[in-house]
Amino acid sequence: MSTRWYPRYVRGNPQLRIFLPDFWMILKKPDTLSTEQNFISMTNFDIKNYLEKIYKIPVVYVHSKVVCGQIRKAKSKLDYLVKDDDYREAVVDLPKHVEFKYPQIYDETKSSLEEGITKVDKQMTFLKNRERRKQYQNNRHNVPDWFGL
Repeated sequence: MSTRWYPRYVRGNPQLRIFLPDFWMILKKPDTLSTEQNFISMTNFDIKNYLEKIYKIPVVYVHSKVVCGQIRKAKSKLDYLVKDDDYREAVVDLPKHVEFKYPQIYDETKSSLEEGITKVDKQMTFLKNRERRKQYQNNRHNVPDWFGL
């Protein structure tokens, strides 16, 4: 299930309160479906424990199922089929009194976008100037490098 070893309990040592496996999950606003794609090896108990311990979301019930990956034709001249990886979809029920709000990860403001655009413009002008300088340097054929200024 996990590539990490859970530390052996020795009497007198502090006990670990939570074990973080190699799995990861994301909370995403649903477009049409309210399901979550997870690893196949995660069980319902793993999903419930993960949400309660990491995100501190009280969970009433977890229903999950394994979905086969889509089989599609490869994008090449050869005719062969490619199968996407299988995944597990989980639907989680929350208590009635809990109102879950998705965390706002990115604070996209207009000023930050404008700053990003100006940085990209400066980088593009720098690259154009550098390419232009390289063209001038490569025009001296059959002349050694030490001869230039």
